[in-house]
Amino acid sequence: MSEAYQVVSFVENQNIKIEVLEYQNLGGNDNFSVAEKLYFAQKSNIKLRQVRVTLKNSSLTAESGALQFMKGNITLKSLGGTGAKGFLKGLASSVLANESMIKPQYQGSGIIYLEPSFKHFMIVELNNEEIIADKGLFYCCESSVSVSVQAMKNVSSAIAGGEGLFQTKVSGSGFCLFEIPVPEEELVEFELQNEMVQVDGNFTLFRLGNIDFTVEKSTKSIFGSVASGEGLLQTFRGTGKVIIAPTLPVYEKLSHVLNITPSSK
Repeated sequence: MSEAYQVVSFVENQNIKIEVLEYQNLGGNDNFSVAEKLYFAQKSNIKLRQVRVTLKNSSLTAESGALQFMKGNITLKSLGGTGAKGFLKGLASSVLANESMIKPQYQGSGIIYLEPSFKHFMIVELNNEEIIADKGLFYCCESSVSVSVQAMKNVSSAIAGGEGLFQTKVSGSGFCLFEIPVPEEELVEFELQNEMVQVDGNFTLFRLGNIDFTVEKSTKSIFGSVASGEGLLQTFRGTGKVIIAPTLPVYEKLSHVLNITPSSK
């Protein structure tokens, strides 16, 4: 049986291998409506992708519900905390970071296939560092990496900037994978050395290093800000990296114009 996909990216070490598979064509079924949608999806170069993880006597932490099937000597453990205190802590974290309360951990040796998605995936390797991700982007990681909630330092700025009060913090050493709304090649990465970058909109996906986030007026005067038409700007200062998706607002506008609901997992 020939494989219907190709590996478009992967990372590997002695403990784990993470691959992103991309299905080249979907043959469809006997439903003409589905076949029509698949035809236009293929003509628009919209591809179905899937994450495959090979464990080598190691462990993986993933979003709840991400598993599709697995093979091998793999056991499942929940990371939601024990007792009432652990349950409430997990519940608070899930609501605040827009992610699932129970994050399953897969331990052992074997192969895991996660749910297919029409979204895109980005693999990041952390080396005793942390990455702050926009809400809902975390997908899976080596269990040597910790997943938690990062509170915004400035409450008023967080609300005004549209990011909310909390984001997802992934820290430690190891591979982690994020589900992103645009192709990775459309991301723009700024490396700051005690510098500043300002963004007019809510399309900053990640920041790494010692970066402070605030929301500021585009000019010193509120009247000048209104006159300029810019208003408030997301402002990132410090030393580290800021990763933005400048094409994301275009897709969102097109989706709104065409009255299309963004696809889910």
